[in-house]
Amino acid sequence: MSSEQLPESASILVIGAGVHGLSTALYAAQQGQDVLVLDKTGVGAGASGIACGVVRNNYYQPAMSELMAECVEIWEQYADELTYHDSGYIALGPPEQDSDLIEVFERQEKIGYPSELITGEDAVAEHMRGMFGDWRATGLTVCLHEKAGGFAFNKESMKGLADLARQAGAKIVEGVEVTGFEFDESGAATAVETSAGTVKVDQVVVAVGPWIEGFWEKLGLSDRIDVRRPDGSVDENLPMWTYWYLQEGEVALPPSTLNTDQGNPSPVIHVDSSAPLYADDGKLITDEQWGIYVKPDRDSVQGGASPIMLGNEFEVDPYPTGTVDDGFADMWCASLSHCFERFEGCREKFIDVRSGGVGAFTVDNFPVFDYMRPNVFVAADSNHGYKMIAVGREIARVLSGENSSLLYPFRFERFETGDLHPVSNSPYPWS
Repeated sequence: MSSEQLPESASILVIGAGVHGLSTALYAAQQGQDVLVLDKTGVGAGASGIACGVVRNNYYQPAMSELMAECVEIWEQYADELTYHDSGYIALGPPEQDSDLIEVFERQEKIGYPSELITGEDAVAEHMRGMFGDWRATGLTVCLHEKAGGFAFNKESMKGLADLARQAGAKIVEGVEVTGFEFDESGAATAVETSAGTVKVDQVVVAVGPWIEGFWEKLGLSDRIDVRRPDGSVDENLPMWTYWYLQEGEVALPPSTLNTDQGNPSPVIHVDSSAPLYADDGKLITDEQWGIYVKPDRDSVQGGASPIMLGNEFEVDPYPTGTVDDGFADMWCASLSHCFERFEGCREKFIDVRSGGVGAFTVDNFPVFDYMRPNVFVAADSNHGYKMIAVGREIARVLSGENSSLLYPFRFERFETGDLHPVSNSPYPWS
């Protein structure tokens, strides 16, 4: 649909054609709602279209784990349409993460999510060498092997999700930018102002990924916030949004390079390690805790390394441009070689690609899914978003007047009440 066909009104206007906007449109349209999706560029042009594509349920927080179990079911339901590969997911960690992953496993058992827990350095190494005979990482004492989960190809999956939404009756208009809102005396939005005209609305869903800060301002919301901690103390005047630039990379090797010894596509592998990390030439890369994830891509092997860097220069328009540390490629390739003999010497195969992108993290690094105006629902995923495809289904239920126990823990009110999510021992904000 072109901008000339912008309707004068919509029962539900969704801003953003990424995973949350499109999944909301799909499920609201399936309910018979009149749904209009607007995106200033196009389907998957933002964070969802450049995401790593990993689908997992390795979350320490009960609310995240329960929501992710629902998300995985939707990925499985629409596997063909969303180019989803149910390869599984393996998380490995050092002794500092034993208790966390044990808790995650026990929680997954309670909700019926299929996974296997292996503890002890020898047992973990044996489990990994049962799939990869050249596995050589040391110092890993816990392994959570999720039998569900896997990965999808980002652009293709968003196109497939848009097709599903259109088939259900949703309208998607690309190339139209939302510039503001009109509000009534109650604070409810009566219309959405765009580059192609004004649209009268009953309800609005803001699902704009890293552009959330600008829309937060358009909604008249404060960019500073007080946060009550579970012990009753209050941290005052914290920034609501913090931006991180997230870098990923690829090595120009066939995806089959990562196959198991049985010839199967590899699960997604995530390693957090406290072992000193060396390059193949013996140079010390880091003696601090580091992390890596790796998965097969369309025609290469893709993944990322941690720590990521806060404060690197970037722009969200065009999305994303940015600078990354020169040492990223060294760290990621050294991490691959540390774990697999087959990746020794892969540094010369590294490809510097546009991937990863910019993430807008909330004040506690967990999503806000809530009404922020009487009829304006905000989906601010704090960079957990791509995998969380069930959020749109739950938003559609809320828009129709139902309650969502899955979204309730992510209400904005938690910052005032101190009902925050528990924090794991992982040093990374997405865990």
